[in-house]
Amino acid sequence: MTIATDIATTTTSTPIVAVPKAEYPRPDLDRSERWLSLNGEWDFSSIDGSARITVPFAWETPASGIERTWLEAATYRRVLSVPADWEGARTVLCFGAVHHRATVSIDGTEVGTHVGGYTSFEFDVTEHVRPGRDALLEVTVESPADKRSIVHGKQRSIPRDDYDGVSFTPTSGIWQSVWIEARGRSYARSVTLRGDSLTGIDVSVDVAGDRSAGVPVQVRVVGGEESLALMSGPDGVAAGRLDLETPRLWSPEHPHLYRVQVTVGEGPGADRVVATTGLRSLEWHDGQLRLNGSRLYLRGVLDQGYWPGTGLTAPSDESLLADLDLARELGYTMVRKHLKLEEPRWLHRADELGMLVWAEPAAPSRFSPEAAGLFEDQLEPMVRRDGNHPSIVVWGLYNEEWGLDWDIPGSRRRAEAATHAYDTMAALDHTRPLVENSGWAHVKSDLVDWHYYEPDPATWASSVRDLASGAREAFPVKLGPDFVVDKSLYGSPDFPRNGVPLLNSEYGEGYTSLERAWHLRWQTQELRRHERYSGYVYTELADVEHENAGLLDAERRRKDWGGLRPADINADTMLVIDLVPRAAGADIDVPAEPFELTVHVSHHGPEPVAGHLQARWIPAGSPLPASLTSPTSVAVPAVEPFVLGEPVRLSIEPPVAAARLALHLVDETGAVRARSFIDAAPVEEPNRRGARPAPAP
Repeated sequence: MTIATDIATTTTSTPIVAVPKAEYPRPDLDRSERWLSLNGEWDFSSIDGSARITVPFAWETPASGIERTWLEAATYRRVLSVPADWEGARTVLCFGAVHHRATVSIDGTEVGTHVGGYTSFEFDVTEHVRPGRDALLEVTVESPADKRSIVHGKQRSIPRDDYDGVSFTPTSGIWQSVWIEARGRSYARSVTLRGDSLTGIDVSVDVAGDRSAGVPVQVRVVGGEESLALMSGPDGVAAGRLDLETPRLWSPEHPHLYRVQVTVGEGPGADRVVATTGLRSLEWHDGQLRLNGSRLYLRGVLDQGYWPGTGLTAPSDESLLADLDLARELGYTMVRKHLKLEEPRWLHRADELGMLVWAEPAAPSRFSPEAAGLFEDQLEPMVRRDGNHPSIVVWGLYNEEWGLDWDIPGSRRRAEAATHAYDTMAALDHTRPLVENSGWAHVKSDLVDWHYYEPDPATWASSVRDLASGAREAFPVKLGPDFVVDKSLYGSPDFPRNGVPLLNSEYGEGYTSLERAWHLRWQTQELRRHERYSGYVYTELADVEHENAGLLDAERRRKDWGGLRPADINADTMLVIDLVPRAAGADIDVPAEPFELTVHVSHHGPEPVAGHLQARWIPAGSPLPASLTSPTSVAVPAVEPFVLGEPVRLSIEPPVAAARLALHLVDETGAVRARSFIDAAPVEEPNRRGARPAPAP
């Protein structure tokens, strides 16, 4: 992928290089009538000297024009020109994200400092600029190479993190958009909208500017008749309920969004902003997740949000949003955005598409009270910026005890840090389930999720079964090449063993793309076999640097899936086959005699499904056809939603040679509702010529 470098021309034919990522950054909090992008070329100075850098790309990336790793400090400079017609308005300078500490000055006067490399921030600079006049904007950034005690997620550190093998090139400096916007003399600093009542929108407006208390605030639905008149209180907050006459709910199938205009103050100088939200509710009890009262099963994919040449910053708006379409094409209904607060434009598009999102902040790698404090400092700005998005259905917190030294069960202080993070987040927003430590060792969580990587199909199947039934609570985790530990679902004997929804949130295996597709097919079916689970998250959407675990490569190109369509595996309805496969491309040996095959239907649609199970041999390696001619067929009785269907048995004649057995579930209307296959082929024994003899006992 390349950064957009389109050339526009003025009437005098002077070439103008297009501004990178020039779209308004906050469509969910829209002030696009009066704003100005500050993306583009800035002056850049560091210990290496002076240069030009392209904002908003981290200085490690080729796209920035710098491409310098382990630079720990630099200063950005550019001319700031506030439009003359902003006279009388307040000017606010906004940053999407800067890693790690940013000190902002205008004409040599400091206007503010922000710490935290993933959270958005802004400064009201009205008193430092004059409309129609130029000013010098400077941003000094500190980004330490030793990141272990600061929030940095998957960025590599020196000294190295414990999990360096799954870390990537750092992201330093300005890496999300910078812009200014005009607001009223009193304005909405933040707008909080919640639609979990399903009948109206709870509104809270934080007023700032010349006057914050006693300011009239008008709220109305864009395109509707509903409105609400409020007055900000002594704390500057105006709050109320905007009741809706005919509420329309938001769901993945019908992602209806409400645009709510908030007007602060009166007259021509009033502040106006349009915020977006949806009506939807989430529940988590009795071992199940529910969305708007209906059972919810999460079919998710992990997305780390990295791109070649641009790192954590998408090269263009098209590239940023395309990943959501790709996830949907692969059949996924949820994206777990891993250890990164993604741009609001991505979240807004998820709202529009009905794509569910698991959102989580980055974390430090080493525990200390100070590091835990820096981690929690992200939570309020995360909720303030992203809490209106109905697509976010899970708030994640820590991941795999990173920042807790892999030691919740053995350390009271570390367990208390995880609990404190949960309580802090719950006080900010508990309209979604919270996961205090994704992966294992749960001490206070609304979901019990687990990360498990296992290459042996039989071991995977038995582990998935036993974790679902409660027959076992622990599983092996390879934390390093020679470091395997047994991790438990629970970090405390007091954590309830029943009633909390259980789901897998990381799995996947295989070295080649064919092996990974094979594991995806068989491992996912075992997760769908057990009604105890509330979902899964496959690792992962796209490759990142040295990590080749993606269904897509780093450029978002499809890999060779060996005839598999991931959308079949992630569909509402899928086939679960009673079989332990042998190897990729050779699930079973080529049978010499007729054999019996047992299949179940896993169905997560809103209504029962019934029909016929069809089977037919097709040439080995062939893609599954749209329909099967002259198949073996057997009736399938009605399968209720979220209940594994009764066994359906097929008698299969043997093929004449290696072949692929195509399996279709066809409903009463003739529509194919589910597809899978079994490969019959010999497995060649591995070549062991020249191997060293085994040592003598």
